[in-house]
Amino acid sequence: MTPGVAALGPELLDRIVKALAAFDDFHHANDPWAEHDAGMFNIEGHRLFFKIDYYDRSLTYQSPDPADPSVTERVITLMLPEEY
Repeated sequence: MTPGVAALGPELLDRIVKALAAFDDFHHANDPWAEHDAGMFNIEGHRLFFKIDYYDRSLTYQSPDPADPSVTERVITLMLPEEY
């Protein structure tokens, strides 16, 4: 998570992480390529953005095959839109 999200405090952060884990509101407006690797949601007056990147197992380069978990590490970043 970014410093802006961390600064929201532990109680709100707990609710944010739970909302992120349950997020399934993917549609054409926020997921035009149907990849389910980014999204936005609102919680308690805060708009949050997340994105998922696909790295190789060493976390150095992009994964050679993002669909293959044997060569991919997924990293999710949670941020406020102004931190993008």
